[in-house]
Amino acid sequence: MPYQSNAQLPESVTNVLPKHAQDIYRATFNNAFDEYQSAADRQDGDDRETTAHKVAWSAVKKRYQKGDDGQWHAKE
Repeated sequence: MPYQSNAQLPESVTNVLPKHAQDIYRATFNNAFDEYQSAADRQDGDDRETTAHKVAWSAVKKRYQKGDDGQWHAKE
C-alpha cells in the first residue's frame, strides 16, 4: 500500500527519522512497491510490502546514519 503522506508512515519510521529522511523513505517505498509487484522480482520469498520497506530503509541509510546520540543525522 503506497503512502500518500509522511503521516501515514509506520511509527517505527516517523518516530525516529527527520522529515527529509521520511520523504526519502516514502518516495522509495512507493517506487519499490510498484516495481516489485511480481514475486519473481523479490528476494528471500518476501512479500511485496516487506521488500518495499527493506528498499526504503536502504535508501535512507545511503543519506542518513544513526548517531551516538541515537538520532538519525544526514551524512556529510
